[in-house]
Amino acid sequence: MAWVITHLCRDCVDMSCIEVCPVDCIYGYTGDDAATFPNQLYIDPEECINCGVCEPECPWEAIFEDEQVPEVFHEAVALNAKITEAKDHFEVPDKIDRPRPSSEEVASNKTKWGYTG
Repeated sequence: MAWVITHLCRDCVDMSCIEVCPVDCIYGYTGDDAATFPNQLYIDPEECINCGVCEPECPWEAIFEDEQVPEVFHEAVALNAKITEAKDHFEVPDKIDRPRPSSEEVASNKTKWGYTG
């Protein structure tokens, strides 16, 4: 079992999760295939130790256990796993401090992706 970063991270990329990950398994994409790997963070399922410390740190509420990923984000499980095939184009980014989103921004982002949970 591993944790998965979903569409709720896309173009938000808060990075709070990076700071707390004890095994540095959260990556950003550095390649030029944005159609395959959109602007978000990814968890390498082969490196994730299932500790769960990333989930409460995400202000966008974008991280779920792989078995608990909502149906609307089901493809995120495979997308996170796909990074293992392109590892040369991923790196653990340096954390950039960003303002925390408001509850209205989080709700709007969920609505944008069709998530009502």
